[in-house]
Amino acid sequence: MIERLAFGALPRKHHIAFTGPDGALRWEECITQDGFDGPYTIAYHTHRPHEQRLATTTHGWAQPVAAAEQPLAKRHYLTGSLGSSGAPIDARIPILFNADVTISVSGPTADDPVYFIDADADTLVYVHEGKGVLRTMLGDVRFETDDYVYVPRGLLHRFMPEGPQRWLVIECHGGMHIPRQWRNPAGQLRMDAPYCHRDFRNPEFVGPVDESIRDIVVRRGRRFHGFSVDKSPLDVVGWDGTIYPWAFPIMNFQARAGLVHLPPTWHGTFAARGALICSFVPRALDFHPEAVPCPYPHSSVDVDEFMYYARGNFTSRRGVGPASVSFHPAGIPHGPHPGAYEDSRGHRDTTELAVMLDCALPLVPTAAALGVEDHGYQNSFIDPR
Repeated sequence: MIERLAFGALPRKHHIAFTGPDGALRWEECITQDGFDGPYTIAYHTHRPHEQRLATTTHGWAQPVAAAEQPLAKRHYLTGSLGSSGAPIDARIPILFNADVTISVSGPTADDPVYFIDADADTLVYVHEGKGVLRTMLGDVRFETDDYVYVPRGLLHRFMPEGPQRWLVIECHGGMHIPRQWRNPAGQLRMDAPYCHRDFRNPEFVGPVDESIRDIVVRRGRRFHGFSVDKSPLDVVGWDGTIYPWAFPIMNFQARAGLVHLPPTWHGTFAARGALICSFVPRALDFHPEAVPCPYPHSSVDVDEFMYYARGNFTSRRGVGPASVSFHPAGIPHGPHPGAYEDSRGHRDTTELAVMLDCALPLVPTAAALGVEDHGYQNSFIDPR
């Protein structure tokens, strides 16, 4: 995803015989994208990685279902009132979705009791509250509050949360990547990119581990399928490649300031098919003496806008708080609440922290979203004066 990494024991060349100290052959597993034309990682197992028995499973979150069709309107969902519990594999609550992304909230309260492979989507978790460990066959990734945690599709893993959690979960059905404008021709992050390679927390390779877990759940085609294995799948002795999990602290994003207000593309952090994922972090505001720092009203006719509010002062909105979600569909102008645009003049900084998605395809709400909707939001933009 970011750069090639290599850990543990590796042969001098791929696809050749590789034996351990006991003379036993290691089993090479190639994790590939775009068939065999895209990024790949090669892991070496002590056991055959492709021995699974069919099994039943009771794990998996409810897949998104469109709610009754709603009229076009600006909407506000109070997702902080959506309670979920249990293991991460069971605790997601989808709120908005389209063919490219599914956006959920989650509040897991237990470790995953099984290993999970998502063959449908790359997963990006924004940890609004909480900490813990993402355990994978490639190593452990420790996460903290305000981290993004990335799990590539097809990678065996389980989450082990520690203490209370509140997550925003973004499933990227067409994959996720670094925006191309932040890379140089060699693939390295540019020096003027809003982050550098050092900002990413890579997996800590620990070698073969046996947690006595023998159940694996795979999601494919929005269905969950169960398998069992005789030996621990965390038997990797070494790996190298560019597909791997990582964590990225949102506060490592280097926000830009301009003479006048900059468009959301300057906050672009990650890209997915049909979506740009943006990070709004505490930052200096525009420095032209006549600047209006508050976002201007705009008609984005090609994208629906999703915004998840974490904390801070949201100068353009009132009535939003932690875990609020604003959903502004294409087709009608949206902008600041009455008074916010005028009152922002002279402001020099903001403490807002939020995650935004601009989505090319229309986002569809689920019944869970409608159940926590602030029905007065559309009319709250009418100036009473």
